[in-house]
Amino acid sequence: MEDILSVYTRPFDPAQPLVCMDETSKQLIGEVHVPLPAVPGHPVYEDTEYERRGTANLFLLCAPLVGWRAISVTAQRTRTDWAHLMRDLVDVHFPDAPRITLVLDNLNTHQPASLYQTFEPVEAKRILDRLEIHYTPKHGSWLNMADIEFSLLSRQCLSRRIDNPATLAEEVTAWVAARNADRSTIDWRFTTDDARIKLTHLYPIQPPAK
Repeated sequence: MEDILSVYTRPFDPAQPLVCMDETSKQLIGEVHVPLPAVPGHPVYEDTEYERRGTANLFLLCAPLVGWRAISVTAQRTRTDWAHLMRDLVDVHFPDAPRITLVLDNLNTHQPASLYQTFEPVEAKRILDRLEIHYTPKHGSWLNMADIEFSLLSRQCLSRRIDNPATLAEEVTAWVAARNADRSTIDWRFTTDDARIKLTHLYPIQPPAK
């Protein structure tokens, strides 16, 4: 936890931008009956019956200090999917940054080994050398600022029935464009000092009572 909080206190450096990464799934739901459109004084009427049409995965990258984010919609979240996301991060999104500070959770797919299982060793090493990786602790995904972006996305874009990956990608792309146009940054205020005061149960040795 303190490692992540220390990373968040670093000043902005265009040569080593901070990027937070997370992923989530979206259940695709289709209508069994056509909803009744909204009219003045009444919202859309949807039938409670629906049809499950599988799930899609969303990979999210965000640079909280510069107000930038990108989301990829994929069918799965395999090691290969994550490896290609990392290559896009260094080659497409931040090609001019010599090194990128990356914060993400410690899933088994989010490992350097995924790069080596997907690419030739030289390519895997090239991508890995561009990344300074910091993992959030177990049960500490709330420390990942990408979670804040996903919370906004869920409320503003995904809180309705979407029945296919293409529509999901279109909706997410529009949301990302609007957020990036606003250059909305994240003002993270929880510090290591705050943690030592408010989360004393996480420390093996308790500070003396004052």
